Formats: sequence, C-alpha cells, structure tokens
Amino acid sequence: MWLSNRQPSMVALAFVATLGAALSGGMARAQTDAPPLKIGLMADQSGPYADNGGPGSVAAARMAIEDFGGAVLDRKIELLVADDQNKPDIGTAIARKWLDVDGVEAIITGSASSVAFGLQELANRHSKPFLIAGSGSSDFTGKSCSPVTIQFIYDTYSIPKATVTSVLEAGNDTWFFIQVDYAFGAQLVRESTHFIEEAHGKVLGVVRHPLGTTDFAAILLEAQTSPAKAIGLADAGDDLVNVLKQAREFGTARNGKVLVGIAPSFTAIRATGAEAAQGLLLSTPFYWDLNDATRAWTKRYRQAFRNRAPDYIQAGTYSTVTHYLKGVQAAGTTDGPAVVAKMKALPVNDFEMTNVPIREDGTVMRPMYLMQVKTPAESTGPEDLYRLVRTVPAERAWRPLAEGGCGFITKKD
Repeated sequence: MWLSNRQPSMVALAFVATLGAALSGGMARAQTDAPPLKIGLMADQSGPYADNGGPGSVAAARMAIEDFGGAVLDRKIELLVADDQNKPDIGTAIARKWLDVDGVEAIITGSASSVAFGLQELANRHSKPFLIAGSGSSDFTGKSCSPVTIQFIYDTYSIPKATVTSVLEAGNDTWFFIQVDYAFGAQLVRESTHFIEEAHGKVLGVVRHPLGTTDFAAILLEAQTSPAKAIGLADAGDDLVNVLKQAREFGTARNGKVLVGIAPSFTAIRATGAEAAQGLLLSTPFYWDLNDATRAWTKRYRQAFRNRAPDYIQAGTYSTVTHYLKGVQAAGTTDGPAVVAKMKALPVNDFEMTNVPIREDGTVMRPMYLMQVKTPAESTGPEDLYRLVRTVPAERAWRPLAEGGCGFITKKD
C-alpha cells in the first residue's frame, strides 16, 4: 500500500513521540540534576538566645522558602541550619565547611556579634552574601563593613538612638547601665552613652556581668542606690528575663527609677510577663500586633511554630530570606556581588516593610517603634504586651552614612 506524502505513518508518529518523550525526559532530568541552592542559617539554637531567634527563625526561613515556591532559577532551595552555641570557634568552623565543602551560596545569621564577625570575614573572603537577621553590632555596616553584607533588622546604634533619645526628652538625663559583658552589650552602652552625653546628660555607672548570669541582686542594689534617674538594661535573652524579674522583686521601678530596655526581644518580654516588665520602655523594628498585615502573617507563623507570636528576629529572618531570593531571581545568578547589588537596588516589600530602601553600606532603612510594656490590667493575654508610643522614622534612628566609617564606600569616594 502506497502512503500519501501528506499522511505520516504510524511508525513515523511513534518515532516522533519517542523522540519527544526522550527530549522532555532529558530536560526534566537536567532540571532535577541541577544542584540545590543552599542557604546557611546560623544562630544559637539551644542556649540563652535560642528563644530570640533559634528554632523560631528556622521556621520563619522555611516559611519564606515555601512562599517563594521552593525553587529559584530552576534550583531547589535547601536550608542548612547550625547551632553556633555562642562560640566563635564553633561558628567559624561550621561556616568554613559550608563555604569550602558544602557549596552554601549565602549565610544568614542571628548569632551573637562575637560569632558573627568571624562569619562576616569568611563570607566576604568568599564573596558570598552575608545577611544579618539578629546580630546587633553597628560595626557590621560601619568599620567592619563589606560589599556583600546587609543588616536587615536593627543594630546597636539604631535601637539605642530611638529609645534613649525619647527617654532623654522626658527629662531622664542621668543613667546607670547593667550590661552583658561581650561585644553586643558593650556597643549598646557605648552608643547610648554617646546619645546621652550629646544631650548633656551623664552616665553615672556601668556594671558588667557574664552571659548567663542568674543572680542580679548585688547589681540591682547598686543600680537602685545610684542617683541615676534611668536604668538602662543592655541585655538580651535569659539575662534580660532574669534581671527584669528580679528588678520587680526589688521594687526598682517603685523606687522612682525608669527602666529602659536598650535592645530587648519580644520573646524575652513574653517570658518575663507583663507583671514584671510593665512600664518598661523599649524600641523595636517590628511588633506582631502593629497592623492588619503583621497580624495576618503572625496567624500563619503561629501555625508553623508552636502557636507563638514572632519577635523581630524571627519576622526579620522571613524578610531576609525572601529578599535574598528576590535578588537571586532578579540577578539571574547566585554570584554573590551580583545578587547583593540587585538586593540593594530593589526596595524591600513584604508583610512588615513597604518600599524600604537598602542603603549603600548595607543598612535596611526601616523605621523603629517606641513601645511601652502594658500593665497586666491593660493586657488581654500573654502576648498582648506592647503599647505604641511613637514611630521613629528611619533617618532619625539609623546612623548617618557619613559617620559609619565604612571602608569600601570611603575608598570609592
């Protein structure tokens, strides 16, 4: 039987179908075989700062990856998680393996600043994005800045500036500080002292204590007997919880002292409770009950993590991961400098920030919120803790670019 030139034979159709299946299968295998894009998330996962970020930040990062679709540039997104145990040697050893062996494309950290400085140096050496979602030192975007570092949430300049200047305006011009004795606490006190002295106030005393202190009796006694009007708590995590609870037992606030949290997390205030923390003044870059968008995201976060409201580190981790993935997508590559350039070019837009720019030195120019902890009578539940006092615009909270001493910007000029 002769076949028409216009009618393909069944054999030809079968061949085309087989060839098409082979090609599509090959393309699918090529996509499947593409290496995953690995993001390393490091923080204290089990120690005194674990509640600030820790497992809660891991949950937030996974939410961000899931919301992004689980892949970017046809590569599956893989999250590597590490516990630095608040030890610089452990943190840097893990990060070195991530970068040298595991192929991690970006490091996100909420580690103590003493750990994070080592991570920043490694990330800069490898030209990988170093994205700060919890580590507080203002030096990360100042004298220790790097072209691949971005500070997403707060630092030891912005939080004290927003808080201390507001307390000074109320006439509290003499201060006594209780400070955790490592880089984070030292910088909080250093920056706070600068703002106090700039306003012609005085710091009358500073007492330092080791990380993990449980007995603050002697320290609080010294603070109470000081003539200072305000007591600044340059602490975080379990240290802050312990000092606030013991300050309540000692009647520190009843003795006419104004208690000021220099950089407290929401999780620490929740662990303390309204009874012990009531009246405390503090600044925060995020509060779960701030508006409809933060409440809606918090509802999802509760489902993902222990039915808890997030603090600013956990919410900020979500923002960090999301904006990094947007940068990768926009750059069309995972090359570190190219991705960071796109991240800086794109304003941050998500459930907690709207059109927030990233400054040249890597500072996310977000506003701060001055809050006061509610009394038990005002609070409707264990997580209804803050009352908004005022919004502090970004330009009034963050250090001016010219004062930071960022080396790569100076060299460029």
